[in-house]
Amino acid sequence: MDKPAMQTRCFTGWHMTGILVAFFAVVIAVNMVMATIAVRSFGGTVVDNSYVESQKFNLYLAQARAQDRLGRTDRVTLDAGRHVRLVLKDGAGVAISGARVAAVAEHPLGRAPDIALRFDEAAPGAYASDRALPAGRWQVRITVDHGAQHLLREVM
Repeated sequence: MDKPAMQTRCFTGWHMTGILVAFFAVVIAVNMVMATIAVRSFGGTVVDNSYVESQKFNLYLAQARAQDRLGRTDRVTLDAGRHVRLVLKDGAGVAISGARVAAVAEHPLGRAPDIALRFDEAAPGAYASDRALPAGRWQVRITVDHGAQHLLREVM
């Protein structure tokens, strides 16, 4: 018995067109998905004008050195209830009592509104925020005023 003749199919221009269209459709679809994710995940600018902010860099360094010369130490923690805790001590290790402490919690890249925090002195030199932070990552800028001394602390 004879085998039936095999029919071969030719690769035509329509096949190549279909392959090219499918390839570019996949590339465009992936790019659209990635662009959408990028736009939705970036909440804004870190600073409004990076050039102007860079001009203040030496001022920030001078302020940091002045604070280091005071010898004060601080310890910032987040308790189980997500309240910010701050312990302040002077250069001799004595608790700094009677300071005015305030803070602003900012979500990185502005995905959530800022939260103003007020601190109450729970024990000598130990301060606790009046409200808890929501879940997630927050950058906290703490301002401490104690007499003529001013301390600015940034905590992640």
